[in-house]
Amino acid sequence: MHRIWALIERDLRRFRRSPTLIIVSMVMPLIQLVVLGYAFGGTIRNLRVGVIDQDHGPSAIQLKEMFGAVAANARTFEPVAYADATDAMRDLRTGKINALVTIPPDFSRKVLAGANPEFALVEDNTDQFAAASLQASLSQIVAAMAHPPVMHGTPAMTATVKLAVVEVYPYVPYIQFLLPGTITLAIFISAMIGGGIIYIDDKARGLHEGYLVTPIRKLELILGFTLSGALKAVISGVVLVTLGSIIAGVPDPLNFFRFLRLMVLVVITALALISMMFLLMVRVNDPLVPRAIFGVLNTVLFFPSGAVYPIEAFPKWMRVITAADPFTYAVHGFKEVLLKNTGLEAISRDLLFLTLFTLICMTLATLAFKRTL
Repeated sequence: MHRIWALIERDLRRFRRSPTLIIVSMVMPLIQLVVLGYAFGGTIRNLRVGVIDQDHGPSAIQLKEMFGAVAANARTFEPVAYADATDAMRDLRTGKINALVTIPPDFSRKVLAGANPEFALVEDNTDQFAAASLQASLSQIVAAMAHPPVMHGTPAMTATVKLAVVEVYPYVPYIQFLLPGTITLAIFISAMIGGGIIYIDDKARGLHEGYLVTPIRKLELILGFTLSGALKAVISGVVLVTLGSIIAGVPDPLNFFRFLRLMVLVVITALALISMMFLLMVRVNDPLVPRAIFGVLNTVLFFPSGAVYPIEAFPKWMRVITAADPFTYAVHGFKEVLLKNTGLEAISRDLLFLTLFTLICMTLATLAFKRTL
């Protein structure tokens, strides 16, 4: 028992000397619980809905007032007025708005004539959760218009208003909705086993002494690890983009120009995630630490990114994580290109963030790197 206790004591002493490992093993599971608890099933709010009023009559004004009431109370969506249908459709396709409501020119006249008028909801159906939430909210408005309170000077409703739903894209099953997040996760897995963790393994084995005694500079060393890890991550991304698109049934999966846009996004995402991992691992010496935090990183980065449930359903504190999470921009970019086949303009903000994120992580990692044995 004395010999067995000696081994136990040695391991406990080692555990005590690693506060990072203690925090990860005891505190981080609570973070996982909170993140996962709020990442699913929340009420979707603050969707942006463009409104084109081609009627400007009393019934159209009443309809827009009801939109404003939803924005002020339930906050399911907020209306954005558009004067031009071309601008509205462009913003819908590039993701600036989630849907578009069009009130036709004869809407009020048909209401007064009892001719069963309708207005159109043109929705981005690549996100089925947001689309279903919008349809439910507008259906309630239609039902309320069918039995409005009669007030002095307000024309009585003599017709049944109908909602015509138009989907911009072909039907998007949930497996296609998950594909962008799966691609990003595959790149992240390669980032976890490449870049910074390789350097930690080299330090644990004493192999780092070989290149630290050479004239190689810190930046060159970090660039070498980052680029080598990024190449492996790119390979994983290419495989998932190609085979995943075929398995998920993405229309025209081998489109050459879309594939080129995807490759740009894969490369930028790989560089961003690899540089982030190197920054996190640059001062770590214990090889157990990166293995302990991988599950936590996966939870904290993947689920708040909107990969499995809309960001609009998250509480405000989680949206702070979402705004700084590189996964968010990678997932959004892959959704735009894979599910909508948009151009680089639609993902320019994502590419800009990931590029700046890479440069910041690389700079901080270089400053934090210690050239010591």
